[in-house]
Amino acid sequence: MVDNCFSVAVFCVASALLAVLLRQYSREQAMMTALGSCGAVLLAFAVMAEPMIAEIGGIFEQAGISEGYISLIFKAAAICFVTQLTCEICRDSGENAIASAAELWGRGAMTFMSLPVVRALVELITNIV
Repeated sequence: MVDNCFSVAVFCVASALLAVLLRQYSREQAMMTALGSCGAVLLAFAVMAEPMIAEIGGIFEQAGISEGYISLIFKAAAICFVTQLTCEICRDSGENAIASAAELWGRGAMTFMSLPVVRALVELITNIV
């Protein structure tokens, strides 16, 4: 695991240096370099995280937590990761307004996704009272 972290760190630093060098000549190519390296790291993370996600799902199932809630947790985490990555890429390219719009979208998506949990919580409180 640690050796993978060092490999990803070296890849990211090399990609960042390449993007900085390319930015002098073409901002578009620098942006595509950054997007490509982010996509590669994200794909590698998805492959690495698959067994971990299955293990966490198994733990939640043993605890008796509904599969719908487990799915909701993983979707929320995915929204957070994608939104953060998108915002950082937009800010690095100098588009702060687009980054703010992406943050707003991520917050709205999280709010919308939390509605079933809020509904279940209200039903639980109603049953208790």
